[in-house]
Parts: sequence; C-alpha cells; structure tokens
Amino acid sequence: METFKDVIMGERLVLVDFFAIWCQPCKMMHPILEQVKETLGDRIRVIKIDVDKHGQTASQYQIQSVPTLMLFRRGEPLWRTSGVVSKADLLATIDPFLK
Repeated sequence: METFKDVIMGERLVLVDFFAIWCQPCKMMHPILEQVKETLGDRIRVIKIDVDKHGQTASQYQIQSVPTLMLFRRGEPLWRTSGVVSKADLLATIDPFLK
C-alpha cells in the first residue's frame, strides 16, 4: 500500500489538500480541486488528507487550519496556503512548478 511519504517523494508534482469532513470551506475546495486535476491531468497528482484521521501527518506539517493546500515534489514542500483558493489562482500558482 502506498504511503503519504511514497506519494510526495515522487518526481511528479503533488498537491495535497489537508481537510476535515466537517469543514465548510473544505467542501468548497473539493470541486475546485477536481477542476484543477481535470485541467492539468497527469502533470500533477492531487490527494486529500483528512486531518482527523491522519492527525500525525497533519501535525508533522504543522497544519493548524483547514483547508491547507501544499505542493510537494521529491518530498520537498514547495508552497502552502490555507483557506479557499480559486481555480484560476491555484492554476497560476502551480504553473511555474510544472516547468
């Protein structure tokens, strides 16, 4: 079974959504993330981490509010933000990391 560390250690860019099922802004992010994945296809991997189920991982990355989005490549955190991000802003943020 693939672990969180396995996923973020890869060559492909990974967008991680740290969320909670009770979080209303997290629910707003879900369709935005689906649209970003649809736009970027195989150039990025999008994963969701439930902070209530994976508290140790959330703690390791000092997640204090949800949603928190982080970009990783080869295990390195490249970018992070908290709160709802529009599709356009998210694509603009990700684009330089795809080059």
